Amino acid sequence: MGLVMKLKFTDILRDGTLRNYYVDGQKLGFQFDVRLGYYRGHFLSVIDELSVEVDGEKADADDITFCLNGKEFGIVELKHQFSEFWNIITPATIKVHKPGGLTAGEHDVRLTLMLHSPYMPLPGAKEEHSYTPIDSCDQKIMALAD
Repeated sequence: MGLVMKLKFTDILRDGTLRNYYVDGQKLGFQFDVRLGYYRGHFLSVIDELSVEVDGEKADADDITFCLNGKEFGIVELKHQFSEFWNIITPATIKVHKPGGLTAGEHDVRLTLMLHSPYMPLPGAKEEHSYTPIDSCDQKIMALAD
């Protein structure tokens, strides 16, 4: 990959937010909060790649849900969210369906979150819609808050 913009104004993975989630008393997975590592907000349609790996185990894309503004979206739905805006100060929640959730203790969490800037076309790009990629990826050891 050529030019990639990375501006980490804040921790993307939010400390103290890793926890298991429950539905009808059953532990169905885990979740954590993220913020944009950029100087301005973006519509969700500019998210090009989103993946989660915990303790070396990569989550299946179908098991990941992006939650923002009281709504939940699967990864394949994000490219169609032209009117759903992610403000830079508003954390989003990433939910990962994993029956039984995570065990107590610390976990190595890796987030791949690549966006593009719709107002910064790449100079000399051969494709009609090639825009500057934005790297909002992060990795850290997070303690389960349960």
